[in-house]
Parts: sequence; structure tokens; C-alpha cells
Amino acid sequence: QVQLVESGGGLVQAGGSLRLSCAASGRTFSRNPMGWFRQAPGKEREFVAAISWTGGTAYHADSVKGRFTISREHAKNTLYLQMNSLKPEDTAVYYCAAVTRYVSDSYYYSSNLGEYDIWGQGTQVTVSS
Repeated sequence: QVQLVESGGGLVQAGGSLRLSCAASGRTFSRNPMGWFRQAPGKEREFVAAISWTGGTAYHADSVKGRFTISREHAKNTLYLQMNSLKPEDTAVYYCAAVTRYVSDSYYYSSNLGEYDIWGQGTQVTVSS
């Protein structure tokens, strides 16, 4: 199993940047597809980005494509979300998540919330205009 702890959130002006980190632990981390989701006040949780367990395949939601980049470093047991050109509409609580079921395809990734069964506690990102 995998345990996740997010960090790096904060307050930033529009156009600025933040890097979120998700520290992961667990014997199966190297084979866990992972992703980032976010939830704004009064809205449902939405997909942001996903990455395969090898790190060789990544997918980003249209709303953040070209601005956000998901990555992972197995040696540090850490998932990252680099966020550039931030907009006020990016304001939300950001969550990292992992797929714990065995995945034979090393390029597998998912944008579906229901595929993830391990979640971090979330970190607040606030972007001022």
C-alpha cells in the first residue's frame, strides 16, 4: 500500500508559479500510477494530471495543459506538480492520489477519479488577481 502527504501550496499572484510535492511511501510505489486532482469551494473534485508508474506517460487536463507539468522521482519517492502561469481559477485544494491495484501495462494512466483509492490530505493553492 501507499501513503501520501502533499506540500507546497500557498498564496501566489496571478502569473506566478508554485511546485507541489507529494511524498509517497510503500513497497509498491514503483508500480503505482498516480495523479493530481483539485477541488474548488462549491465545486466537485476534478482531474488535473496523471502519470504512469514508469513516468513515461503523462496526461494533463485541457484547463492546465501547457501550464502545469506532472512528474515523479522514484529515487525520492516523490510526485510533483509544477504550476506556472497561475490563474485565479486555479484556486483550489489540490490532492495527490494513487492507483493501488496491480497494473501490468507500464504506460497505464487514468483521468478517472474512481480509479484512485489512496489519497493525500490535500494542500491549499490560492491565486490572487
